[in-house]
Amino acid sequence: MGIQRIESVTYSIDDLDESVRFFDDFGLFLLERTDEHAVFETLTGQTLHLDTFPGSRLPPPVEPGPTLREVVWGIDTIEETERLTAAVAKDRKVRESADGVRHTTDETGFGVGLALARPRPAPVMPRPANALGHVNRWNTALEAIERVRPLRMCHVALNIPKSGRQEAVAFYTDLLGFRPTDVVEPMGVFMQAPGDQDQHTMLLCHRPDKAGINHIAYEVPGFDDVIEGGNHMIDKGWREARRLGRHTIGSNVFRFLHAPCGGRVEYAADMDRVDDSYETRVHETTPPHHIWALRTNRDQDTPA
Repeated sequence: MGIQRIESVTYSIDDLDESVRFFDDFGLFLLERTDEHAVFETLTGQTLHLDTFPGSRLPPPVEPGPTLREVVWGIDTIEETERLTAAVAKDRKVRESADGVRHTTDETGFGVGLALARPRPAPVMPRPANALGHVNRWNTALEAIERVRPLRMCHVALNIPKSGRQEAVAFYTDLLGFRPTDVVEPMGVFMQAPGDQDQHTMLLCHRPDKAGINHIAYEVPGFDDVIEGGNHMIDKGWREARRLGRHTIGSNVFRFLHAPCGGRVEYAADMDRVDDSYETRVHETTPPHHIWALRTNRDQDTPA
C-alpha cells in the first residue's frame, strides 16, 4: 500500500532544555537525552528528535532559527520501501543511514526519510458521552484527565514558496503516492498518505516567498483532551497560538501552541476519515479556517 504514517521528525533547535520541557509538558515520553539531543515518543511509537548540532547528516535548514529539518515516513512493507526508494532515486540523490532509513530532500529543501513503519498499538478509550436517546455513561461522574498523552503525530503542515508549488506537490503525489484530498487554490494542498485514513496527512501551504515549518498535529482521544491539554500547557507558561476551534477542512477540533523548536504544535481530535471514494475537492477561494472558534463576551466592544 505504501506510506502509512509519520514515523519520526527531527528539529534543529537552539535551547535543548526549553524544548525538552515543552514536549514533556505536552505529554510525550522522553526516551533519551544527552547534552546535545533528546528523543521523545508518542503512544504509538513515533519519535521526535531534538538536535542542537545536526551537522551534515541533514539538509540545510529552509529558514533561520529553530525549525523542522526532516520528516521520516513509515511504509508498510520492505518491498514497498524499496520501490519508493527506487522511484525517488531516479529523480534525486538518496543515501541510506546505518539504521536503514533512506534520506533525500523534497523540492523545498525539507529532509524526507523512508523507513519501515513500526506502529505500536495504543488502545483508545474516548470518554463516554451522554445525550437524549444515546446514553453511554451511567452512575459515573467524569473526573479531570490526569495527564493528556498524544496518541500519534497525525499530520504535518509545511510552508512552501508559492512560485514552486506545483513541483513541490508533485514530489509527494508522483513519487511517494500521496493523494490530494482538498486543493485550496489560493492557499495550499491537503494530501492523504496511501495507508492513512485521515482526511489529510500533510498540508503544503503556499506562501509568497517563505518556506518553513507551519505545524505538526498530534491526535488525542477526544474533545476534553484538546481542552485540558491546552489548559495544562498554559498553566505551565506556554503561549497559545490560536483559540480552541473546529476546522472547516478535516473537521477536527484543534488547539495550537507556539513551540520553541519552531512553528507550532496542535492538539487534534475527531478528524474526518475518508477512503478512496472521497473525491478530491477543488476550492477556488479559501474556505473559512474554522467552523467555530471559542468566543466570549470579552471579545465584544461593549460589555455584555
